[in-house]
Amino acid sequence: MMTNQSSSVVTIDCHYLKPKFAAAFLLIHKGRATFIENNTTHAVPHLLNALEKYEIQPEKVDYLIVTHAHLDHAGGTSALLDQFKNAKVVAHPKAAKTLCSPERLIQSAKKVYGSGPFEKLYGEIRPLPETRVLRVNDGESLTWGERKFSFIYTLGHASHHICVHDSATEGVFTGDAFGLYYPEIQDKDLFILPSTSPIDYDPIEAKKSVEAILNLHPKTLFLTHFGEVSRVQEAKNELLKNLDIHEALYHWAKANLQLGDELSKVVENRLKNTYSNRAQFLKLDLELNAQGIAFAARKPVSQGL
Repeated sequence: MMTNQSSSVVTIDCHYLKPKFAAAFLLIHKGRATFIENNTTHAVPHLLNALEKYEIQPEKVDYLIVTHAHLDHAGGTSALLDQFKNAKVVAHPKAAKTLCSPERLIQSAKKVYGSGPFEKLYGEIRPLPETRVLRVNDGESLTWGERKFSFIYTLGHASHHICVHDSATEGVFTGDAFGLYYPEIQDKDLFILPSTSPIDYDPIEAKKSVEAILNLHPKTLFLTHFGEVSRVQEAKNELLKNLDIHEALYHWAKANLQLGDELSKVVENRLKNTYSNRAQFLKLDLELNAQGIAFAARKPVSQGL
């Protein structure tokens, strides 16, 4: 499903795991295109269908921007580069390094999922050619026609995460730095859950990232999980409230390391109790968040937490 959103931005449902769970964004400017987020190899047909719908030729795709190297955001990048011969990938330097040499990432994921499930989820991932990758620094900008993309480092979710401000929409593409917003479980009040999945969750940086995004004064937030949020101040308040809950659990986990291998499960149960009315829908996210909290709690203080 594709929805025509704010000026020149199209939200593409990548059908990763289930509908309206993970998005890629197609930005259109004077007959040319940029994608922000690439999802997995299996999502490539959805992205190509969006181009065809808006009558844009593959050779007119200029940039593939990824917020970070997690596979539900960047796993399809190598397959897309094959389709878009003139495109360049834009990423944080650490994310670029991973995508140009993805062997360790792939091996780690296969250990977690197994080779068969990995293939079903992500398909083939190949190294990106260095000559087609642009590494961006914190605060750097990129001009695209009459439009400007500005990049900020937002490191609470991943140590190689960027967000993208788009001058045309005055919107920010937040990756996972502004949490998870699922249309299916919204009511009159916004619900936004942080993403504290392993291995880089940092409660201090997570809040700094929210403030950095809001300092760009966005009119709209484009969340990879999932879609467009225009009630920006309300979204901020909701996310900070839930970040406080996760940070408190982090400190509790830090004080209860004697639980050993059970720590993650106990944290998960506490999260399920906290979000009991949405726990079934959020089952996977709460499991990952608990793992990330437990992993962060075990880090020595010298590593920054």
